[in-house]
Amino acid sequence: MTDIHPDQRVAVLADSQNLYHTAQSLYSQNIDYESLLSAAVDDRRLTRAIAYVIRADTDDEQRFFEALIDIGFETKIKDLKTFADGSKKADWDVGMSLDAVSLAPHVDTLVLCTGDGDFSRLVSHVRHEGVKVEVFAFGESTSEELIDRAEAFTDLSEDTNRFLL
Repeated sequence: MTDIHPDQRVAVLADSQNLYHTAQSLYSQNIDYESLLSAAVDDRRLTRAIAYVIRADTDDEQRFFEALIDIGFETKIKDLKTFADGSKKADWDVGMSLDAVSLAPHVDTLVLCTGDGDFSRLVSHVRHEGVKVEVFAFGESTSEELIDRAEAFTDLSEDTNRFLL
């Protein structure tokens, strides 16, 4: 586990789509973002917390975005795109990666809240730059490569009472 000290600067990047779909698929529940942020910061100095969300024009969506802000997250919102064939797409992989690389010189630890293996290369890059990387996600659906490359992994499934609503 990463050594913790109060002056350690930490940034938390939460892939809300990945967390939401996994929590729904495994437990039919939602993420407790307040507990997630508290555990990720863990008595360190929060530099920045960003939740990457998708606007799909659903009920209660704006309340969710506002709740994230009240908890302490900055929200980055991308609209869900619907294509002519009816397929839909929206993801934040590139945006999260760019933010992680941009934040790396300003933090000691980067906490990625996602199980998406697409971030494995990012973890290697950021660690090579001297930044510790922790991953918070559900073990059942998290890329082994992502777990292996991170300095620490917190399995949200091991404490669902804490991390789910």
